[in-house]
Amino acid sequence: MIEFVLDGRSKVNTYVQLVQQVKQALRVGLLEPGDQLPKVRDVAQSLAINPNTVLKAYRELEIEGLVEGRPGVGTFVKRTLAGASLPNQAELRDDLVAWLHRAHAAGLTPEDVTALVETTMRATLPVESPQKEPV
Repeated sequence: MIEFVLDGRSKVNTYVQLVQQVKQALRVGLLEPGDQLPKVRDVAQSLAINPNTVLKAYRELEIEGLVEGRPGVGTFVKRTLAGASLPNQAELRDDLVAWLHRAHAAGLTPEDVTALVETTMRATLPVESPQKEPV
């Protein structure tokens, strides 16, 4: 099950952070079709936020066709965003964890790591036109 974490310093709306975290979990295979998202009340209590914020995030995910609400039961994953690369992700993740340990030992902060990764991606990876995720 996913455990949400909020970045209080982020300028991204709280509900958008929740949506992004669910999408990331779907993309890396942490959430799969049939999995249940945490109950709205539980998320609101654990993050000390308004339940309507969680409902807004879940509604957004439902509109995008990623989850479905079942009255009186909960919200369940309807489809995944994991692509064909999913089987390769475990080994790459292990490599990334080792690199992150080296970066930390070298004195990089999380913000430094993010900046380094983002600028390197822009300089290295081909530019792709934004594509809408399949529904």
